[in-house]
Amino acid sequence: MISTLADEAEKAVLVGITNYKQAAHKTKEYLDELAFLAETLGVQTIKRFTQAMDRPDRQTFIKSGKLLEIVDFIRQSKANLLIFDDELSATHLRNIEKVLKEEKLESVQLLDRSSLILEIFRFRAQTAQAHTQVELARYQYMLPRLTRMWTHLSRQRGGIGMKGAGEKEIETDRRIIKDKISLLKEKLKKIEQQASTRRKSRGGLVRVALVGYTNVGKSTLMRLLTKADVFAENKLFATVDSTVRKLHWNGVPFLVSDTVGFIRKLPTMLIESFKSTLAEIVEADVLLHVIDVSHAGFEEQINIVNQTLTDIKAADKPMIYVFNKIDQYLDKPLMSDKYLILPPSLEELEASYLGQDRHSVFISAVKKLNVDTLKKILWAEIQKKHLTIYPNYLPRELDLASSQWAESDDF
Repeated sequence: MISTLADEAEKAVLVGITNYKQAAHKTKEYLDELAFLAETLGVQTIKRFTQAMDRPDRQTFIKSGKLLEIVDFIRQSKANLLIFDDELSATHLRNIEKVLKEEKLESVQLLDRSSLILEIFRFRAQTAQAHTQVELARYQYMLPRLTRMWTHLSRQRGGIGMKGAGEKEIETDRRIIKDKISLLKEKLKKIEQQASTRRKSRGGLVRVALVGYTNVGKSTLMRLLTKADVFAENKLFATVDSTVRKLHWNGVPFLVSDTVGFIRKLPTMLIESFKSTLAEIVEADVLLHVIDVSHAGFEEQINIVNQTLTDIKAADKPMIYVFNKIDQYLDKPLMSDKYLILPPSLEELEASYLGQDRHSVFISAVKKLNVDTLKKILWAEIQKKHLTIYPNYLPRELDLASSQWAESDDF
C-alpha cells in the first residue's frame, strides 16, 4: 500500500510494452499518463523501460533479460516502486516478486496500472459511499492476486473452529477477503438505496451530467456554470465523488452533476463498484462530454469515454461535445515515431466538428472563452426536456443575467 500524498516522494520505475498494434509514440504517451497517475500520489518517476513484444510473457510479463535489467537499475537507483502500465495476473505478480526476492529487493513494491488507480481512488474518496465503493473494488481486485502485496491482512493461525496451524496463509487471506467483500456489498447496498431515493425525488427536474476523460476540466467547468465551490486540481481523478448542484435559468430549475472521470483501462471492478455514482450519468437527461482539445490524444480519449458510456448503457442520450482548453491548443508539428505530423489549426478542427450532427462548442473554462455559447446550446437542450415534463411551458431565449444557483449537493 502506498503511503504518499503526505510523505516524502517515493521513487518509481515504469514499465510498458510496444507491439505491432501500438506504436512507440503511443507507448510514450501512455507512460506519460502513468507517470501523471503516479505523480497524483506524490510518486516521482525516475526511469521508464519499454520492450517490443507481440504479447506479454506468460510468466513475467516482460522477458527475463529485460526484467533483470530493470532490477539492476532499481538496485543502483534505490527506487522503491515498480509500476507496470498493464494489469498483471497473479502469475505475473508471483514470478516478478520471486525475482525481486532473489535479488534481495523485497522492500520494492510491485504495482500494476489497476492497483495504482485504485490507490488514487482510495486517497481521493471523501464520502462514506465513495470509501465503501473503493474498498469493495480493492478487495475484489485483491482476491485472485493473493501475494505478498497484501501482507497487511490479519492472519489467524488456528483456534476453535479453524483448521489449525497447518492451514495455508493464502487460504486464510482468501476467507478474510471474501468476508470483507460480503460486508462491503451489504453496506453499499444500503447506501445505494438511500441514494436511489434521493434521485427519485428529482423527477420533476431536468438533469445534466458532466462526463469525460479524467483531468479534462470538468470540475473547473462545473464551478463556472454553478459558481459553486467545487474542488478542481490539475491531477488525475481530482474528483471521485459525484457532486450535484441546482441551478435556475429563466426561472427553470435543473440539476448539474460532476462525475468521476474515465480513463484508459479503467479497472472493471471500479465500474462495477461505482454503479450508484455512475447512475448520475445513466439517469441524466443531457450529457456534457468535456474534452481536453489540447491533449495530443484527445480523439482516442473521446472514443474511450464513448465506449464506457456504451458499457453503462448511457450512450444514447443527448450529448454536447465541449472542447475545453482552447487557450492551450498548439498546432505545431508533433513527432510520431519517424514522422512529423502537422495538426490542424484550431479553426480547421472546429469546422470539422461543427459540421457533424452532434452539438459541439469550443471553449476555455479557465479563460471563460465561448462559455455563453455553451450556455445557450445547453439551454436549448434543457428546454426540450423541460417541455416534455411540463407541456404548458413556453420556450424562450436564455437571459444569462437571470442565472442563479444553489450550492447544496443534497439532491
